[in-house]
Amino acid sequence: MSLPEIMLAVLWVGLTAYVLFGGADFGGGVWDLLAGGAKTGHRQRELIEHSIGPVWEANHVWLIFVIVLTWTGLPSVFAAVASTLYIPLTLAALGIIGRGAAFAFRKVSTELWQRRLFGATFAFSSVVTPFFLGTVAGAIASGRVPLGIARGDLVGSWLNPTSVTAGALAVGVAAYLACVYLTRDAQRAGAADLVAAFRRRALVCGVAVGALSAVGLIVLRADTPDLYTELTSGRALPLLLLSVVAGLASLALMWWRAYVAVRLTAALAVMGLLWGWGVGQYPAPLPGVSLDEAAATDAVLAASLGSLAVGAVLLLPSLWWLYATFQRDRGKSR
Repeated sequence: MSLPEIMLAVLWVGLTAYVLFGGADFGGGVWDLLAGGAKTGHRQRELIEHSIGPVWEANHVWLIFVIVLTWTGLPSVFAAVASTLYIPLTLAALGIIGRGAAFAFRKVSTELWQRRLFGATFAFSSVVTPFFLGTVAGAIASGRVPLGIARGDLVGSWLNPTSVTAGALAVGVAAYLACVYLTRDAQRAGAADLVAAFRRRALVCGVAVGALSAVGLIVLRADTPDLYTELTSGRALPLLLLSVVAGLASLALMWWRAYVAVRLTAALAVMGLLWGWGVGQYPAPLPGVSLDEAAATDAVLAASLGSLAVGAVLLLPSLWWLYATFQRDRGKSR
């Protein structure tokens, strides 16, 4: 593999981690929104807070990772995306800030009206943020971001059939992953009623995301035929099939109450979709631009990748320890 290919692969690994971990955080906010009234939804919100509270800030490390790698490894792509898509990116950034602030303030609020205000802000931001991030992905996937500074349509580039479908799919995937993770968390907490509630929602949400994915293929066929061809008959087909099979397996495992195994298959289903898009679009990150043309010089790539390797030695064990600590059974952690 060339240095640009290694950089792109590492970037995609970071993007995958952000979708799997950060996406589930956003999904927790979606279920917080749909939990019900202050009394009826209290225990569900308490479980969501307990699940995402220790890790929600750490999960955004992956977003920063992706941004930094893009501007150092693919600077021309970063400039084109950031300038053409500054509207959805700004709205997503506001959503991330508002969501985090509201989540923190709600935990320390004592008045009911304050908890409702911050809770509504947290939940609303959790829905709109993945939507706008999804529209950005749709804009890139549909080839509506040309090389150069703000050369694309500032509105039409992200407000089109592919982008809107990708935004809706991002919200659905986030909600589905959160439901799968929360079901196991509820089981570990010994809350049988919450297990049943989130299991039911995971089944319904999984079917809805599967249907939305099928609609997405239809939209791609009409709006982005090149990517559709790669996904359905080209190099990306094995990954699309992996996503479909893992998605069906997830529904079966959730039905059979295999709450640990379904985490793996649900993650595989999302990874198949994400990597299928990447392989389908390779080697042109933007229309008419090859990866080699868009990448930084070999000296910059080598220095960046070397720094990443050193940083990973410190960061990855720390993140693993953080996630593992809060995934232990409560009885064993005492």
